Amino acid sequence: MASSLPAPPTASWRGLLHSLRPPPRRGTLLTRAAARSNRYRFRTDDHGVVDVTVAGKDNGGGAAGYAVAVEVLPARGRERGLVLRAEGSDGEVVPLAPAPASEAGGALAVELSYDGARAPFHVSFLLADAAGAEVRTHRGTSFRVPVGVGRGRPAPLGMSLSDDGSANFAVYSKSAKGVALCLFDSRGGEEPALELELDPYVHRTGDVWHVSLESVEGYASYGFRTGLFALFGIDRPLLDPYAKVIGNFVPDETVNEEGIAVPSVRCHASLEKAPGYDWGRDRHPSLPLEKLLVYRANVALFTKDKSSGLPDNVAGTFSGLAAKVEHFKRLGVNAVLLEPVFPFHQVKGPYFPYHFFSPMNLYSSEHTSISAIKSMKDMVKTMHRDGIEVLLEVVFTHTAEGGAECQMISIRGIDGSSYYIADGIVGCKASVLNCNHPVTQRLILDSLRHWVLDFHVDGFCFINAPFLVRGPGGEGLSRPPLLEAIAFDPVLSKTKIIADPWSPLDISNVQFPFPHWKRWAEMNTRFCMDVRKFLKGEALVSDLATRLCGSGDLFFSRGPAFSFNYVSRNSGLTLVDLVSFNSDEFGSEFSWNCGEEGPSENNAVLQTRLRQIRNFLFILFVSLGIPVLNMGDECGHSAAGSTSYKDRGPLNWRALKTVFVKEVTGFISFLSALRSRRADIFQRREFLKLENIHWYGSDLSEPQWEDPTSSFLCMHINPELDENVPDSGRGDLYICFNANEESVSATLPALAEGSMWVRLVDTSLAFPGFFYSESNPKVHQVLGFSSYQIKAHSCVLFESKRVLS
Repeated sequence: MASSLPAPPTASWRGLLHSLRPPPRRGTLLTRAAARSNRYRFRTDDHGVVDVTVAGKDNGGGAAGYAVAVEVLPARGRERGLVLRAEGSDGEVVPLAPAPASEAGGALAVELSYDGARAPFHVSFLLADAAGAEVRTHRGTSFRVPVGVGRGRPAPLGMSLSDDGSANFAVYSKSAKGVALCLFDSRGGEEPALELELDPYVHRTGDVWHVSLESVEGYASYGFRTGLFALFGIDRPLLDPYAKVIGNFVPDETVNEEGIAVPSVRCHASLEKAPGYDWGRDRHPSLPLEKLLVYRANVALFTKDKSSGLPDNVAGTFSGLAAKVEHFKRLGVNAVLLEPVFPFHQVKGPYFPYHFFSPMNLYSSEHTSISAIKSMKDMVKTMHRDGIEVLLEVVFTHTAEGGAECQMISIRGIDGSSYYIADGIVGCKASVLNCNHPVTQRLILDSLRHWVLDFHVDGFCFINAPFLVRGPGGEGLSRPPLLEAIAFDPVLSKTKIIADPWSPLDISNVQFPFPHWKRWAEMNTRFCMDVRKFLKGEALVSDLATRLCGSGDLFFSRGPAFSFNYVSRNSGLTLVDLVSFNSDEFGSEFSWNCGEEGPSENNAVLQTRLRQIRNFLFILFVSLGIPVLNMGDECGHSAAGSTSYKDRGPLNWRALKTVFVKEVTGFISFLSALRSRRADIFQRREFLKLENIHWYGSDLSEPQWEDPTSSFLCMHINPELDENVPDSGRGDLYICFNANEESVSATLPALAEGSMWVRLVDTSLAFPGFFYSESNPKVHQVLGFSSYQIKAHSCVLFESKRVLS
């Protein structure tokens, strides 16, 4: 029999359905829904069985609706007189009638009809016998079934839209006793327009909660409510960790565990699907690791200044970065390493992310997620077209959630005990992610694959890498499952993966033995420190020699191409400040002010600083490994002696027109071309053979390896023989490094008859003569066994050439 069961008052549905403003539904969508049906089975508290089938139906006149068929196989003694009543209602009851003869004997049935425009919603009812005794589920609850709502699928996590308009939602939460899906309409507001509580017996598979909706038309965004912190007044809808399109982060106020109101933010996931993107013929440059020349940049600060000459809506965005591609090409850069582009805490900075699957909205002209997605893809496409790879710094060891501000935006409120290390590490509390927990590992791998497959990113640099080897108790793991999974993942196998020991949590930067499987490269902190110490006159020359040859003490089992070398980075002193400040507070920076602290007008001091800048760049480029330039070092960018990341200002593009910057950028361009031309020495996957390197002091004697006062070293490199390369292109190299306060006379080794040394670089000379010019090659020629004065605080490079008769 058919009946129209009155719906109970909205207030009594609060636990399962909260529908203040149900959006209108279109008949075409409901017509598609009519092809679907879902069946639910319940055991009753008197050992009976209740089957409920929900299916779409035509209500006539083209109006689509739903039929809810209830079939009961009652317990013995209740075969007759059963009625169905809406939960919380003393109104109309609907009697059950014997099922058709084709069905199982003794079954009772009733069919309820509902207007499709109300979907999605829940039907909640009880059964009662002739004596008025209620029949409930074996759990003592009413019978509740969703209408316009399906069980959903546990995979993939996040929201997935089908072509027919249906949507599936899945979220991992082991801790939550219940999960509600909250849908918001375009009018906004803090309260959801629709809230559906998921039945753990229907909408849960393992620890994944899932649900499907026939349509999400009329809604704009969604979130999940778990109730884990409801006792502390924190029960807001949370951002889906797997959302691909998100809204803006909105300032909010929450109550922490002490009952104190603190500032916070909230954000919802968009129900809008990211539009398709035409990649055309875009291809990953797939450059060999040893060929890379990397430039580290912050998307906003790179072009934010008005001196960039870009429109206001382009400056400081992905589009602004793409507009300056010629700058990278002039420097010889073929890989751009971007500081984190995930949505981040705007006070703490980009190294404190909220989310891992979307680019920062502010990095686009329209400040929306959709705009940021398109803008970033355009930027990647532009870079690839010019042979430049795009690498991302990523932070997967901690988030901006937790801490004193009690931030709860996403995974901390969804399942903090699984995603985070419960007691934290080094005072970081709940913000430290449990990276090697299976669910967190899955989140990280899914994020990395997303950036490679959907954004065509070429590689990743993992900030705070030491934390990636931690177990759930903070203990070190010899074979961290996350790092091993990344190393052998089929999607990530062609990307660059780099470990960076710098930690934004405690501002530490310590090199340590990193598990690598011959896949992981590393940011070489030891290179930075040893080069700084040598140029300051405080390091053993043996330390410099080790760094020049590719840091074999650190990369002996991988090769020099896995060493990413740098002399300055975005935390600590800039390159200009490194040669301008050295007060006690900069002791760990190993800087030297060249004779006067801070800004100076002393010409002698300025000339020494200029030499030191050239020396830093020179050593960076003639060392085996991958050179990493830091944004602004080519432009004399200064933070006025501050080592704080927050004090970094935007790049001043007007500086590019100054003589100082023209000579520095010209020097970088020359050095990058030299590395390319002499790839046999500077761009290698293997270390140089011992028989091809000879070390000397000033007079071709043995260097003073163990003398802490010695600051002079010469390096003679004989190229390996290659029948396919003419001798003229494979001359010997002789490189001298003098960090002394006085000049040192160096004797050049003898050469084969018909060859002569040609000076390519002398950092002590005036611009433009300090690096080789083809205009007058004879000026640079030096005979073997000749003496050459290596001026104080300078470096010199010679290359042997055949002399034409």
